[in-house]
Amino acid sequence: MSRMHIPAGQWRYARACMVCSIVMTQAHFRAEGCPNCHFLDLKGSPEAIETCTSSQFEGTIAVFKPQSSWVAKWQRVQDLAPGTYAVKVNGTLPEDVRQAMEDEGRPLIPRDGTATEIE
Repeated sequence: MSRMHIPAGQWRYARACMVCSIVMTQAHFRAEGCPNCHFLDLKGSPEAIETCTSSQFEGTIAVFKPQSSWVAKWQRVQDLAPGTYAVKVNGTLPEDVRQAMEDEGRPLIPRDGTATEIE
């Protein structure tokens, strides 16, 4: 199954990663983890999937060639894997995940619409 396609009857199981905003089904996150955020260890971890992804998101965009897409640049996903991305993801990452990302020097781009300009 391609990361870029969620069958029509499966959208109720769709979740968006709160770090990169890629949208996949819960089963896909469990089977493969997040293609962009390996450090979250989502593969095979229902608990991590529940805390680091959200079923509450708004709008989606399909990105086939992220590096040449102005929409991907606008959404700040131009350096990520091709796939379906949420325009806005509602939810908050756990503080321990946020702190681990900061300690490792990983930038956290808010996907909830609070960041409006590329720094």
